[in-house]
Amino acid sequence: MVEIRHRYATVRGHRVFYREAGAREAPTVVLLHGFPSSSRMFRNLVPALADRFRVIAPDHLGFGNSDAPSVEEFTYTFDSLTDITEALLDQLDVTRYAIYVQDYGAPIGWRLALRTPEAITAVITQNGNAYEDGFVPDFWKPLWAYCEDPGPRTEPGVRTALSLDAIRWQYLHGVDRPELVDPDTWAADHREVNRPGNDLVQLALFRDYASNPPLYPQVHAYFRESQVPLLAVWGAADEIFGPAGARAFARDLPNAEIHLVPGGGHFLLESHLDTVAGYLRGFLTVASPGHPGSGTP
Repeated sequence: MVEIRHRYATVRGHRVFYREAGAREAPTVVLLHGFPSSSRMFRNLVPALADRFRVIAPDHLGFGNSDAPSVEEFTYTFDSLTDITEALLDQLDVTRYAIYVQDYGAPIGWRLALRTPEAITAVITQNGNAYEDGFVPDFWKPLWAYCEDPGPRTEPGVRTALSLDAIRWQYLHGVDRPELVDPDTWAADHREVNRPGNDLVQLALFRDYASNPPLYPQVHAYFRESQVPLLAVWGAADEIFGPAGARAFARDLPNAEIHLVPGGGHFLLESHLDTVAGYLRGFLTVASPGHPGSGTP
């Protein structure tokens, strides 16, 4: 049985929770979760990878078991969340790693790659956008309106994303077998993002999401220049980041491995864990430097 270690680290004065498994000397995979979840979304993927890889899955500040300082104590931006993740990896002596990004994890992962491109051995994106192609207009319209003009007129349109019904929808929409999705997922996420004061945390990140698309040209240049190995495995029925977001990676990475999983939604690991894990294990075995079968030192 694979041991999953549940740990905390103090990073820049904040307590950060992370899950860790696998041998320290094995190639490292860093799992970066999305909204409104936490590293809990990887609870079943971690043991599926840890026999071959060192797996690290942190909770971003404001999510899961990590600290959730108030907006007066911490400036919630995707840059600042990247700062925390970067500092955590430095404390853990992680200098070379593959990233698995989903939803919010994507803009954090892209910033890590732009800051230290030589650190990134491979990229797995699971419903994590790097192109405007993937934004489903009906879902994103209220958020773009809030980013452009935050205030009482636009705020109700994004506050609904913190409701139990909206979080449940994120887990179940497009899923062909919803009975496979554990109701504890959306119940826990709803409870955690609605801690006292956390609504303001989430609103700050909603506003800052507008900082991500302007970064995309730099990300595309990084892809073209590095030709980093990339696997896009996508819930084909996701109504947040649509399939066009997965196909777009081939524009700059012609060797990208792209899989659209029928009957899968935004949180693909809940309903199609074995499918995703199978793609990951094959991809990472070839792409991870130092791993037997990778052909790289």
